[in-house]
Amino acid sequence: MTDVLSPCPGRVIAMTDVPDPVFAEEMVGPGVAIEPDAGPTTVVSPIAGTVVKVMPHAFVVLGDGVGVLVHLGINTVRLGGAGFEVLATQGSQVAAGDEMVRWDPASIPTSHEGHELSTVVPIVVMDAPKGSVASDAIGAHVDAGDVLFATA
Repeated sequence: MTDVLSPCPGRVIAMTDVPDPVFAEEMVGPGVAIEPDAGPTTVVSPIAGTVVKVMPHAFVVLGDGVGVLVHLGINTVRLGGAGFEVLATQGSQVAAGDEMVRWDPASIPTSHEGHELSTVVPIVVMDAPKGSVASDAIGAHVDAGDVLFATA
């Protein structure tokens, strides 16, 4: 069992409330999302493991047989990295709570080149069965490092 920690402060929402069908329908995997607090934020790793992918707007950490994707916003890939500072290195080992990316959700525009953007942060357990993540934190405000849920 692996505790998955909040990568940033904010209010926890159900994955079904994410404004993107790929996440809301758990096509990538189950999990929860966070409506992040406004202001400069250092996003941290939700688990210990190896950084298998890091991009300005998203990263994946693989640890103890579980991969967790943290996606900073919806359609934020369209910003081409603007507004994000990558702090982690792909291939490196991280502990839960290690700094990964710095951003300011308040600086993200609501649209870019005709596409709506959102600052909602999905935290996804990759390759897990749909509906397999339950969290008591939904509706609560969490700080970075607070437990969101445990994987099986």
